[in-house]
Amino acid sequence: MLTELTIRNLGVISEASLALGSGLTVVSGETGAGKTMVVSGLGMVTGARADSGIVRNHEGTAHVEARFTELPAEAMDYVDEVGGVVEDQELLVARQVGANGRSRSWVGGASVPLAVLRELDLVTIHGQSEQVRLSTPDRQREVLDRAAGPDMATCSETYALKYEERKGLSAELSVLSASARERAREADMLRYGLSEIEKVVPLPGEDAALAEEAKRLADADVLRGHAYTAMTALAGDDETDDSPSLLTCLNVAQKALRSAASEDSQAETLVELADEMAALATDLAGQVSGYLADLSADPVRLEWVESRLAELKALTRKYGVDATEVLAWAKAGEERLAALVGSDERIAEVEERIAALDQDLEALAVQMTAAREQARAKFGEQIAQELTALAMPHARVDFALTPLPELGPHGRDHVQLLFTANPGVEPAPLGKVASGGELSRVRLAIEVVLADVTGGATFVFDEVDAGIGGAVGLQVGNRLARLARTNQVVVVTHLAQVAAFADRHWVVTKTDDSEVTSAGLSEVSGQNRLVELARMMGGLEQTESSLAHAQELLDQAASMGA
Repeated sequence: MLTELTIRNLGVISEASLALGSGLTVVSGETGAGKTMVVSGLGMVTGARADSGIVRNHEGTAHVEARFTELPAEAMDYVDEVGGVVEDQELLVARQVGANGRSRSWVGGASVPLAVLRELDLVTIHGQSEQVRLSTPDRQREVLDRAAGPDMATCSETYALKYEERKGLSAELSVLSASARERAREADMLRYGLSEIEKVVPLPGEDAALAEEAKRLADADVLRGHAYTAMTALAGDDETDDSPSLLTCLNVAQKALRSAASEDSQAETLVELADEMAALATDLAGQVSGYLADLSADPVRLEWVESRLAELKALTRKYGVDATEVLAWAKAGEERLAALVGSDERIAEVEERIAALDQDLEALAVQMTAAREQARAKFGEQIAQELTALAMPHARVDFALTPLPELGPHGRDHVQLLFTANPGVEPAPLGKVASGGELSRVRLAIEVVLADVTGGATFVFDEVDAGIGGAVGLQVGNRLARLARTNQVVVVTHLAQVAAFADRHWVVTKTDDSEVTSAGLSEVSGQNRLVELARMMGGLEQTESSLAHAQELLDQAASMGA
């Protein structure tokens, strides 16, 4: 429920605060006084579009705040979801529009995008735009579904969830199917590459090791020559004895130094060095000998190595600079191939799920159509009865259900509200045959009929009295009062017949000092309310007769609401 509306620098209103409660609240005032700014302010905090033109002249920003209590559970959850806080069971919603066109919004103290105000959906505003919207099939379907009751709401919600799931899966299936050929080609290429690598079975670093071995095998004769020369220098050659070897020379040096050490102890250190050099030379000779033995020419091995290198090179031309990179490509290729195969499996899963959803949606659509068929006749009769009370005794209302060629977001029905106000005339689409005043009354009749279904909602009516007056105005006021028994209703009106039914009556007053025009809000009761009703009935001067007439109107409204 809306408990307070505060407006600053909006249109002609400098600052005003409107206290609200349950029941019917009426806002009246002279033409041009700024009544519509109340509706504009409510529109701002419910997410309506607003431009810089609504900002009061010579001010930087327009600011509107609305306080709500008794929030429904879903609204409380949504406020928490967007980061807002409900303090002491009260929610503050605010909107600011700058003269530069920039807009800011807050919910429960949290700065939020404008769309959040629309999603919060705490107030339903019935203005000229709502009359236009009532002429659309979507809005007509909405009111028929509301009339169909809570079971329809549950069914519709389930249908909507499944429909959205199917919509998402259908989009996914289109993408998967469109790229099926590309995936198949890529999978074939990957399988071919992995098959090539699997046949060769490369090892990490294998190509570098084999290349080194191939060079050694190819240069075996040259390397043997160098090794033999070194071996001869170290140990000599059994076949030739042209020059002494290093080991022979070291042996001679050892004997000479030992002889010297036997006579002079200072030579013992030299003996140790000679022994060490002899040991190193002997070890070196052994290793050179082993190296020489390993350098035997092996053309068979060389041929195999070169063949293996050719196999590896065929892979590195395609899949990496060396064997290690080829193995990395193979690992990534296996993962990609698994993903591609998984995509094909996903297609089957999606198709199976879509088929199941189609069955569910078809069954739900049948239930929704049955619920609409059951509600349409009774709902149409109830609306017609209300219209009879609103001085349209010959009005007939019906909801035509036409099957759609395929399931839509709301089932298989195209809903159209048919209307006629005249006897002998067949009902036709509401938007084509109803005048502005008739649309206004049809809209009110629908909300009155749905009042028990709605319960606890906040409705704001602007221009509900368009094109009507006199006795019809009394009936409109009576219907608004009935709606206000179970809902909070705010009405901006110029009809005293409507205002007479108010539980609270606020008046917008305008002052003009020839330089600045300002408007303010004040609640009227007692004598002041009689004065305002008299003014609304056309009295230019406050007289005893005009006040008496106003009192008669209040008494008549009270008797009708009894």
